[in-house]
Amino acid sequence: MTTTAPARLATGRPPLPPRHWLRTGWVMTASGWSANQFSALLGAYHSGPGLTAATTSALFGVYVLGLIPGLLLGGPLADRRGRRPVVFSALAISALATALLMAGATVTGLLWPGRFLTGIGAGALLSAGSAWIKELSSPPYDTVSAAGAAARRSGLFLSAGFATGGLAAALTAQWAPAPLITAYLPHLALSVAAALLAARAPETATPGGQLAATTTAAPVPACAPAPAPGTAFRRLVAPVAPWVFVAPSIALAALPGLVDAGLTGWQTVYAGIVTAVTPGTGLLVAPLARRLAARRRIATAVAGLAAVILGLLLAALAVACVRPDAALLAAAVLGAGYGLCVAYGLTEVVPWHPRTGWPA
Repeated sequence: MTTTAPARLATGRPPLPPRHWLRTGWVMTASGWSANQFSALLGAYHSGPGLTAATTSALFGVYVLGLIPGLLLGGPLADRRGRRPVVFSALAISALATALLMAGATVTGLLWPGRFLTGIGAGALLSAGSAWIKELSSPPYDTVSAAGAAARRSGLFLSAGFATGGLAAALTAQWAPAPLITAYLPHLALSVAAALLAARAPETATPGGQLAATTTAAPVPACAPAPAPGTAFRRLVAPVAPWVFVAPSIALAALPGLVDAGLTGWQTVYAGIVTAVTPGTGLLVAPLARRLAARRRIATAVAGLAAVILGLLLAALAVACVRPDAALLAAAVLGAGYGLCVAYGLTEVVPWHPRTGWPA
């Protein structure tokens, strides 16, 4: 009597580890989606509720005011409380913000807290979610991924949300009834799906800042000087980080309204295309970012900042000539700069253990 050997023995290859990072990645997509869906609807808010350009610009600024504390507090809270509770709380805040934006179609005052909570939810999802993906892309949860895979995965999921959120909202608003309500429904569906998927991912940090599962690490010599992550952040990341937000913000919030005078009836669709092209180009430059990083550590940042400068020059030219096609090209170049800068930032930022100060 003979038995059949397991597939693992027949092939000589160990089974692939479960892709927990793939389940968690969708929270990053929900973060990018929530951030961009409002930007594509600025024209609809002008023609519908009659909001002025100054008001919509202020609403965009309110989002940034919420984004900053979300980014700064999401990571430390996830270290102390665990990744799962912070991510799920941020998803709930993001969904509540979208509900307030839907209600803002009739009660415009609700747009202000809606945009503020959008920033908090998106920022907390970005910081806590990227830390969760980083740990799920490392041993013992993932023993086959190459170094830097976590940063690429976080950037790809985030950019996918940026690219699709605005376009989906714009297309829905163009043809669906009650556009400023139905345009937000896809994000609510995505939030539910992301929560269901992330619920199956393991927790990687326990309350108090300890990793839930770790591999044995070499002891740190007592005489070794403690690294200074704050200094490294200020020198390597801080000069580049603002352009991760400034470049796409100019392309999404400013450019469409300055060049769409001749696109009567199609302003919302055009804005949606711009919101897809900008982060979409950021996705396309990911292989270039990897090649640049392999050659020299700072090359990705230099190329990203150069692309941002070129994109700003093209944007100024497009506005001066009122050329939607030139503005679309400028948005693509700004998107490339955004993609390179965000790839550099996510690669450089390493989660530090809150108690020892050494990499977790």
